[in-house]
Amino acid sequence: MMKSKRPGKQRKAMYQAPLHMKHKLMSAHLSRELRKQMNKRSLPVRKGDEVKVMRGKFKGTTGKVSKVDLSKLKAYIENVKRKKVSGEEVFVPIHPSKLMITNPNMDDPKRKRVVDRKKKVKKNGKA
Repeated sequence: MMKSKRPGKQRKAMYQAPLHMKHKLMSAHLSRELRKQMNKRSLPVRKGDEVKVMRGKFKGTTGKVSKVDLSKLKAYIENVKRKKVSGEEVFVPIHPSKLMITNPNMDDPKRKRVVDRKKKVKKNGKA
């Protein structure tokens, strides 16, 4: 994506990236069982995926992804909430690198195709 090694330029490129590239940046690791099953290490996080928080205050919490914000590169999980001073509960945004997908939502045929394509390549011995 970017050739520069300067952190500021890297961040700028990440925040100004087009949405189709940000979708790739929204990837999270798969659990060990899923990794063996799908022959993939990670998948982009989508609404409906079951994830486990791996870092931070909510470490170990599992829940479904309720919203994915591509512009901010954050995911919102159902069980990860914080109380505001007014008493209102709000979702806490979490970066996808701090998540692990435990049960992906495979309703979309495009997502199934991505996994099947990787399996086919692995089976033929090309990768």
